[in-house]
Amino acid sequence: MSIQLTILGCHSATPRSDAHPTSQYLEINNRHFLIDCGEGTQMQLRKNKIKFSRIKHVFISHLHGDHFFGLIGLISTFGLLNRPHELHIYGPKDLKVIIETQLRLTKSWVDFPLHFHLLSSDKSELIFEDKQVSVYTIPLNHRIYTNGFLFKEKRKDRKLALDKIKSYPDIYICDYHKIKKGFDFVRENGEIISNDLLTESPHEPLSYAFCSDTSYHESIIPIIKEVDLLYHEATFLEDNKELAEKTKHSTAKEAATIAKKAMVKRLIIGHFSNRYKDEQRFLKEASEVFAEVKLAETDKVFTIINKD
Repeated sequence: MSIQLTILGCHSATPRSDAHPTSQYLEINNRHFLIDCGEGTQMQLRKNKIKFSRIKHVFISHLHGDHFFGLIGLISTFGLLNRPHELHIYGPKDLKVIIETQLRLTKSWVDFPLHFHLLSSDKSELIFEDKQVSVYTIPLNHRIYTNGFLFKEKRKDRKLALDKIKSYPDIYICDYHKIKKGFDFVRENGEIISNDLLTESPHEPLSYAFCSDTSYHESIIPIIKEVDLLYHEATFLEDNKELAEKTKHSTAKEAATIAKKAMVKRLIIGHFSNRYKDEQRFLKEASEVFAEVKLAETDKVFTIINKD
């Protein structure tokens, strides 16, 4: 069980040759997700040797260009490559109109199924779930409707302690399924064998929270509490706190404060304003509040392996 997060872009506003707007590629429990899709995302995917065919779910936080202007290009490329698989897109309710209008006016309709899951709730909600992973929205406070996303592994079945199970000849392979689900075993003579004696606890599920553009917003703390990895925007430093409040962004100190209050294990900060030439200042400001913090860097890969 592991999380691998590739930073495709982590800067705000306009792209530069050395600063790409927001996009991330997440692998969690053998699932693959694209989070935001700023301009140039498909070039960054190629640069990082990420197969397009793996991307079946795209999550768009909000409709500011540096977070989704790369989406139409990516969809068009999928069409040109004769993609056979469906694509699911999760984002604000107007996203479907925008993308379908672009496809219609450019006569670029694609042959693969394109499914939009449109978001409008101001409360956290479950928006994706399969046997391996659940995804929830994290309502944020920005100038327009914005969500972050919480990705959580599903808890695995209990692990069989086969060396102990062998001590009970009346336990057969057909009984393993119920035992892994946590049931005690009732022997033929009526004796009850506690499940704790027959199994071991599985690894604790891992979790990743992506908090896109937002002002300091303590209401997200219960949602992201104790996550293994948190990405939180930090567009400004405290020297521009008034500008952060005006534009509804966060400072590095505020991002670290959220991480500390939510008792997360690790923090990544990004979405840096281009006005700052020395990004180490963000790290210094945040680490004075929260020790386990790293800077987002284009093409950097963060990996977390569950060693429990």
